[in-house]
Amino acid sequence: MEWGLAEIHLFLSMKINSMKFQSLVPLIKLKYFTFLAFLVVACQAPEKEANQIPPAAKKISIAEIEEGIKAYIAEKTEENEGVFPVKDEEHDLKMRLVRVHTEYLSNLGPERHFACVDLVDESGDVYDVDFFMEGKPGQMTVTQTTVHKLNGKPFYSWKQNKEDKTWYRVPLEESSNQLLGIVEGTDSFEFYYRAQVPDLTGSAKMWIPMAASDHYQTVQVLDMKLAGEIQEIEDSKFGNQFIFMDLGPEDSGKEILLTYSVERREKGPYEAPSPDPDLYLVSNRLMPIGGRFEEIAKEVLGAKINDSQLIQARALYDYIIDNMRYMKFGDYGNGDSNYACDSKTGNCSEFHSFFISLARSVGIPARFAIGASIPSDRDEGGIDGYHCWAEFYAEGKWWPVDISEANKYTALATYYFGRHPANRIELSRGRDLEVNPSPASGPINFISFPYLEIDEKEVKAAASFSFFRKNKS
Repeated sequence: MEWGLAEIHLFLSMKINSMKFQSLVPLIKLKYFTFLAFLVVACQAPEKEANQIPPAAKKISIAEIEEGIKAYIAEKTEENEGVFPVKDEEHDLKMRLVRVHTEYLSNLGPERHFACVDLVDESGDVYDVDFFMEGKPGQMTVTQTTVHKLNGKPFYSWKQNKEDKTWYRVPLEESSNQLLGIVEGTDSFEFYYRAQVPDLTGSAKMWIPMAASDHYQTVQVLDMKLAGEIQEIEDSKFGNQFIFMDLGPEDSGKEILLTYSVERREKGPYEAPSPDPDLYLVSNRLMPIGGRFEEIAKEVLGAKINDSQLIQARALYDYIIDNMRYMKFGDYGNGDSNYACDSKTGNCSEFHSFFISLARSVGIPARFAIGASIPSDRDEGGIDGYHCWAEFYAEGKWWPVDISEANKYTALATYYFGRHPANRIELSRGRDLEVNPSPASGPINFISFPYLEIDEKEVKAAASFSFFRKNKS
């Protein structure tokens, strides 16, 4: 059977900065690939035709295909001064390996194989690249390379010709993740932070985080309605800003309102100096490291313990997605890594705390942040509580991850490894926050909703978030 790859002349035209997909070259039928029904939307493994492999032929194992593609990438990376080159009509990309999709490795026939690989370029964009290979174990060569996706969004899909049953590529001129909760590029909105002081018979104390501007969000306070005696304070480790209110019975029932104007940019990997190990490689009260977390991390990594920390972080990210369920049940919502490890359930705080405990346990710096996710499918109204996320440090960059969202929407697993969308606001970062005045119980675990203390005991404060989008679609 003829291979037919010489007849494929398909190049992708990409516009990375705008993240819009331009038209591809005209559709080209693949005469001999009737087994490619798998490639409908995502990178999937080609199916084998009946009688394609002669009975006497030794079938190459999936492990041997994985070894072959990794050896090819390693060889080319060494030849090119530490980067793997991927070229198309418009770009000369310099890449590093993130992971091999072992679930999509496949035999196509005698000494013909398929592999799908995630590679990251110097800017932090993650590309899904398809490889067709030929050869025996240890002697495989790549005969065709095709860039399939950018940050989880495909450049093309596949359709079958009804008449001759051949498959051809269909360009996706534009692909949007908005229906899955993502606003790409930039977002602009007003954010309303409301809380209410309960009925008080004595003194009480309340701490509220103040959103701050940084490289990815510009925050302006439009209005503040507060109560009691007010102080502006800062935590000593992470620089979070707080409003501290010393309250009394005369403040009972008062509404607390902070109105922000927010301009937010989509967040990708960004360069930064090596992080402080005393902040990002240590145990927190509910986010311990070592012990069983180190054992689990090393078991998950296996041979990858000798790979780059970027590859290791992706393996831990996939482990959390595959082994946890998003479930608001039981003692969830505390960001307790032990609870997450035992129950394999929780909300965003458990997902990211567990990831951070695993990552730090094998020497990968990681950190926690919390705020709110702004709905993408409407332009005003309430917000369903807080949302939290994480970042890890590798290759000289902080890499954003959102594992609980990737768990909900598996099609976005690649996007959320290295991306946070524009439609969110960060209120604070870090764990075990130390402030002065301090709660009687000590450092604050994490904070988005107000921390209220009455008679030196934490009391849940009535609070809510809402928004109004300024750049209405």
